Amino acid sequence: MKKICYAFMLVFFYVNTAFTQNEGNTNNLPVHEYTLTIKEEMVNKSGKEVKGMTVNGTIPGPTLEFTEGEYAVIYVKNEMSVETSVHWHGILLPNFQDGVPYLSTPPIKPGTTFKYEFPIKQSGTYWYHSHTMLQEQSGVFGSLLINPKEKTLDYDKDLVLMLSDWTNEKPVNVMRNLKRGNEWYGIKKGTSTPLNQVIGRGAFGAQLDFWRQRMEGADIADVYYPAFLVNGKQKPEYPEFKAGEKVRLRVINGSSSTQFWMTFGGGIPTLVSADGKDVVPVEHNKTFIATAETYDFIVTIPDSGKIEFRAMAQDGSGTAMAYIGNGEILPAEIVPRPDKIKMMQQMAKMDMKMGAHALKFQPKKDERFEMKEEYGMQMDGMNPPAGRAGMDGMNGMKMNNEKMNMPKDSMMNKKMDHSKMDHSKMEMKKDSTATMDEMNMKNDDMKMNHSKMEGMKMDDMQMDGMDMNAEYNYDYLKSPEKTSYDKSLPVKEILLNLTGNMQRYIWSMNGVPLNEADKIKIKKGEITRITLNNLTMMHHPMHLHGHFFRVINKNGEYSPLKHTVNVPPMKEVTIEFSGNEGDESGDWFFHCHILYHMMSGMARIYSYDTPRDPRMANYPVSKLINEGDKFYAWSMVDAASHMTEFNFVASNIRNQFNVMAEYGWNQNLEAEVTYERYLHDYLRVFGGVNIENEMEDSLDEISTTAIAGVRFLTPYLFNLDVRMDSKLRPQISLSREIMIFPRTAIFGMYEYQADFGWVDDLPMGDNFSKEVTWNAGIEYFLSRNFSLMASYDNRFGAGGGLSVRF
Repeated sequence: MKKICYAFMLVFFYVNTAFTQNEGNTNNLPVHEYTLTIKEEMVNKSGKEVKGMTVNGTIPGPTLEFTEGEYAVIYVKNEMSVETSVHWHGILLPNFQDGVPYLSTPPIKPGTTFKYEFPIKQSGTYWYHSHTMLQEQSGVFGSLLINPKEKTLDYDKDLVLMLSDWTNEKPVNVMRNLKRGNEWYGIKKGTSTPLNQVIGRGAFGAQLDFWRQRMEGADIADVYYPAFLVNGKQKPEYPEFKAGEKVRLRVINGSSSTQFWMTFGGGIPTLVSADGKDVVPVEHNKTFIATAETYDFIVTIPDSGKIEFRAMAQDGSGTAMAYIGNGEILPAEIVPRPDKIKMMQQMAKMDMKMGAHALKFQPKKDERFEMKEEYGMQMDGMNPPAGRAGMDGMNGMKMNNEKMNMPKDSMMNKKMDHSKMDHSKMEMKKDSTATMDEMNMKNDDMKMNHSKMEGMKMDDMQMDGMDMNAEYNYDYLKSPEKTSYDKSLPVKEILLNLTGNMQRYIWSMNGVPLNEADKIKIKKGEITRITLNNLTMMHHPMHLHGHFFRVINKNGEYSPLKHTVNVPPMKEVTIEFSGNEGDESGDWFFHCHILYHMMSGMARIYSYDTPRDPRMANYPVSKLINEGDKFYAWSMVDAASHMTEFNFVASNIRNQFNVMAEYGWNQNLEAEVTYERYLHDYLRVFGGVNIENEMEDSLDEISTTAIAGVRFLTPYLFNLDVRMDSKLRPQISLSREIMIFPRTAIFGMYEYQADFGWVDDLPMGDNFSKEVTWNAGIEYFLSRNFSLMASYDNRFGAGGGLSVRF
């Protein structure tokens, strides 16, 4: 029996690996082989042992080192109980080898081995990670180091520094917590902005402005992490590097959802590469590295002391460090924690329009330019010469066009310096909306009549709370060679507004999540120019598989090539690419590399519209497309001295099921089961059944009625419920919850129901009655799952108890 099983496994192995045999090493390149084994194992990264996913027994996985011109053969063994995959991030390769399951590559089923193979056509610093569900967060990632055929930079040794974030929770529970809108992560990190702090800083007006636009505040990062790591450790040391040695630090942000500010002790490092591509060397100490980006620095080990490398999480919630060399620590600069309240004040002062809808009324209707116009004009196009860098202090801000006293499509009759312009900014479609960031304008040419700008100092307009200034742009990156395309090539312009809803945690582009979007068609020999317009308060590092693109900056024809570009909040970035250096075929994934944003809909598929690889016939792409539309369920029980309440919710992007039951110890009972359909971010229709006792303080008579209505999230974040039941009784209710202290929230609900007696065919005046229900309470968060609560309900009286979340 064992022999039969063994023979079966061998046959399965050869059948599976045969998938890639016809890719072939046709040029007889030297072969370099690796084997990666992915397992589920218990790991301890932050003082607690939990189940993780390891690659060859470690997190991160091993560094795979190649030389340009070799042929990579990598066997990936899946010894887990679930399927997996590996994507080779930033690598130019055949579409079938890209590693996105169900799109380009088959998933690796449990107990099987998949053979990846591709020629190494590049050099630089890259990485690999799972593209299956949330596995990247659990540990399936590692680094790729590709040496050039001929060394061009002067350094002695390499050191890979892989940054990552670690949670002790199951990633699916992290996503569930984000979907339910729990405030716990902000509370745990100390990054929330409760009302007492807002009022204490004189920012209540700014908070009202945010609430008016249906936003709680200035969100910077979503998830609480107990540890940030360098090469899997919180503070690794590398004493093997000796004084005088030049070390190439290859920094990779392999985190799931964290951006970092990097600083170095022991002198200013020289930045020599970004996303694997060489750049003109530049001294650069404080560097922002978005998720999935890579940067290479050359440092010289000092005669005495060890270099401190610091990577602070963008929201200031933690820091990862590494020490290189020997002796006393040469400390790195400490980046100040961002001031979210000050940021809110500045944004309110500039009268920005925020809160773009992440879900529109008409699925698949792509209102790209209409949405951009609705949310005002970008101010980041005023910095000469290329118009992408942003104006110090105004970078990234959107103004209301009417308050600027400028027509929406005005070219503003500004003089342009043609000698400094890249041709890419001159080829605009006639039907495209012309905006300032599509022109090269000088600051002193700008003449604005905005009343809120008159008399305002530029220092006052600095976005200190979020560092929304030149530190976020890519102007310091310059390609050593021209990257511009032949001007005779046709250009396809695409505008992607980056949109999101923090209340329901849905992320999209142009208000359309991936499961409702069509493929974006691209062609060989055509320049695809994408304007990424961020209408959210979060950074979005956008990654295109299998391609490099130009990031248009002030360096014009020498704009850098990257595979991942960070788009800061309320800012616009333009990228462009042409073909795939020899593989203009297949479908390629384009997505935000914040794992939880991608898995909530912020993704697209770029397609050369070629026939699908026949080896993918049994792997429907719908499996990938619908991953962001999964149902997540959660529930809560309030057990108090005067009543008990139960709530259950199961929700995906458009659909939601709700179960609610309240029972007071005075024998008042109400229960409700509803289904609701989201027509828009803020509006849904619902129907269901309501059950309640007819007589107060008695369960002898139970009434069951059908109900239907609408629910609407109003400005200022009130939940409005308007309904009619089968007895033709209209009802309206309002509810709201506000965080008033770091762990304390207040909540309240007001409900009015009228009964005209229509179903009994009696005159209105003879049978009119009304019922008013209201409650108010306070909640103190003990942990993510437990709270103390006290409330008064006009049906149940006053009391207190424990809230438990599941």
